[in-house]
Amino acid sequence: MKNVLIIAYYFPPSGGPGVQRVLKHIQYLRDFGWNPIVLTVSNGDFPARDESLLAKIPKDIIVERTHIYEPYDAYRMLMGQKKGMPIDVNVIKNDHQKRTFKERIAEAIRATFFIPDARIGWIPTAVPKALELIKKHSIIAIYNSSPPYTTSLIARQVKRKTGLHWVAGFRDPWTEFLTSPKRWFFPAWIDRKLELSVFSEADAIECAWIGIIKDALRKFPTLDERKFHHVPNGYDSTDYPSMDHVDMSLSKPGTFTLTYTGSMYGRRNPSSLFAALELLSARGELSPNDIHLRFIGRFGNEVHEMFQSTSFSSSIEVIGYVPHEKSISYLLVSDVLLLIVDEAKESEEIVPGKVYEYIGSFKPVIAIAPMQGAIADLMNETKAGGIAHQSDIEGIANIILEMYRAFKEGRSLAQPNIEAIKSYERRESTRKLAHLLDAHQS
Repeated sequence: MKNVLIIAYYFPPSGGPGVQRVLKHIQYLRDFGWNPIVLTVSNGDFPARDESLLAKIPKDIIVERTHIYEPYDAYRMLMGQKKGMPIDVNVIKNDHQKRTFKERIAEAIRATFFIPDARIGWIPTAVPKALELIKKHSIIAIYNSSPPYTTSLIARQVKRKTGLHWVAGFRDPWTEFLTSPKRWFFPAWIDRKLELSVFSEADAIECAWIGIIKDALRKFPTLDERKFHHVPNGYDSTDYPSMDHVDMSLSKPGTFTLTYTGSMYGRRNPSSLFAALELLSARGELSPNDIHLRFIGRFGNEVHEMFQSTSFSSSIEVIGYVPHEKSISYLLVSDVLLLIVDEAKESEEIVPGKVYEYIGSFKPVIAIAPMQGAIADLMNETKAGGIAHQSDIEGIANIILEMYRAFKEGRSLAQPNIEAIKSYERRESTRKLAHLLDAHQS
C-alpha cells in the first residue's frame, strides 16, 4: 500500500458538495493500492457543517489538522454580522444587485489582498506539517483539492521541496470564473501567475468537469494538454438507503413534490422556475395547491425574497442545510428533482456536483440549464428527465406540466438509462485518480 498525502480545506466536519469528492476518494483509494493521509484545517470557517460526515472517514485513516488564520470574523464585524454566521451565499451577487458601501469595501479588500483566496492564512502551518507527514509516513505522492486554490499553493511548495509526484485537483476554474473576485490589474496579474505556476508544475491535473480543462487551455495555450484529465463527480450507491429504511415522514403522499437541494445565490436563482409556474397558473393548468416545492440548503437574501413574492409562496417549504444522509432521503421521497445552473457565460460547461446525486436516485430531473453543453449531454446520455434554457419559460412550464400530468395519471415521469447512470459511481472516479497517482511509477 503506497501512501499519498491529501491536502483539503473542505473536509468533515465541513458539509457541502466539495467535501463529498475528497471524502469518497479517501474511502475508495485503498481499493486501488493507495493509502490516504489527510492534511486539513482544525478551525475552518465552513459555510455549512455536517458532523455526521465524521463517521464516514475510515477509522484507521490518519487525519492531521492544523490552524488556519481565517479573516472572516473581521469581515463579519465590518458587515455587522454575528460570529459564525455563514456568509458565502450573500457575498456573491449578480450584476443587477446593488452592493452597499460596506460590501464594496469588503470586496475591494478581498480582491486586493486575498490572493488566491481568503484561505491564504493556512500556508504557514500547512506546509511544515505536510513535510513532517511526508517524512514520517514515507509518502510518495501528493493530491490536493481546489477550491480553495490556496491548497494548490501548499501542494506546490511541498512539491518544490520534495520533488514528489503531484496531482492537482480542481472542482472549479481558478481565475475569470463567475465566483472569482473582480481584481484590479496588479492583484489579477499575481493571481494569474500563481494559477499558471500550478498548472505548469503539477505532474497531472484532475478536473471535475471538462469545462475546467477548456478554460485552462484557453487562458494558457502553451500548457501541455496531456496533463489534464477529466475525473467527473459522481454518486455513491451505498449512500442511498432502501425505501424500507427511508424516513417516510419526510414525504408528502399524494402531492406532486419538486425538490431542490444545494445553495442558490446571485446568478443561480429560481426566477425562471417561478415565471414558468406563474404561466401555468395563468393558464389554469397548475395551481399552488397542486404542487409542493421544497428548497433545501443555503439561499441568498434575494432568493428568499423570490420565495416570498411568488404567488406559489404557500406551496414552498424552505429547509436549511441538512446532513448529507438526510438530504439523500429527501431526494428519495420526492417526485421530481430540480437542477438550476448559473446563468452566466460559463453555464454551458458548469456541472454541479449534485446532479450526479440526483441521477443516482433514479428520480426524474428538471434541469434549467443551457440546451447545449455538459449538463445537456449528461441529461441526454442518462435520460434522467427534461431540460430547458433559463430563458425558455414556455419550455420549463411544459416540462413541469408533462411530469405533473404523468404523476396524476400514475405513469412513469421519466425512463432513465440505468447503465449510463451506473457509470458515474464514485468508486469509478477514484479509480481514475489512482491511475493518475500510479503514473509516476511508469
